Amino acid sequence: MSRQRLDRLLVERGYAPSRTRAQELIASGVVYIRGFPQTKASAQVDQDASLQICRADREWVSRGAYKLLQGLTAFPISVTGKVGLDVGASTGGFTEVLLDRGARRVYAVDVGYGQLAWKLREDSRVVVMERTNARFLSAEALGETVDLVVSDASFISLRLLLPALERVGKAQGDWILLVKPQFEAGRDRVGKGIVTDSSLHEAILMELREFIAEETGLSLVGATPSPIKGPKGNIEFLFHLRKEGESLGPSRLKELVAEAHALFRDSCGLLEGESS
Repeated sequence: MSRQRLDRLLVERGYAPSRTRAQELIASGVVYIRGFPQTKASAQVDQDASLQICRADREWVSRGAYKLLQGLTAFPISVTGKVGLDVGASTGGFTEVLLDRGARRVYAVDVGYGQLAWKLREDSRVVVMERTNARFLSAEALGETVDLVVSDASFISLRLLLPALERVGKAQGDWILLVKPQFEAGRDRVGKGIVTDSSLHEAILMELREFIAEETGLSLVGATPSPIKGPKGNIEFLFHLRKEGESLGPSRLKELVAEAHALFRDSCGLLEGESS
């Protein structure tokens, strides 16, 4: 696995505008890897290292942007020149990241209205689809199939969204979906809307993996912890799906949960508790 300087990695992932600013962040003790503060800008770290920043430097329209940034770092996906679909767009954090990474066009879909940031609403590359229930999306409604589907949807299980999301993606497309355990578990397993038990996290991810394998034509080819928690403090995960590829096994999902819990155990977390 390739390695590079920590300060360069911060700039590459969009956490700082320059190496000088990245070095200042590192020196101030707000950069963590696996729960441990990093103090050397020149430290050689893995290209896919899970970073946490207690204070971020770049102002995205939504701090949820850091979730997708992590997915695009962890998964081998190029956005340049592609057409994307952002489900649960809200203020547009995921949409902005796709544009920043070179997307040719992005469909910003949300069941709500009036939330998308004005600068994105005004961008000619963004097709605003408000008051739109993603469960009923089709390639006909979009006028095309898309290269990349991303989702940060709330208050709905991915089980209900996946049939439509699969339909609108190209045969060689990619899906990066944020898994929010509190919306996958069912009310009987969630206390006060927060899932904290690692064994329950494992069960939820295993069940979703089985659903994907048995009920869709997609494969779970990658997974990584989200670098920020949800608004109530829920740990979240990112799944990478494709129509081809070997599915991750149960052991990898157990490792994923352990990684996620370790990530937040001894550090402040990247903008922890912020909403998407």
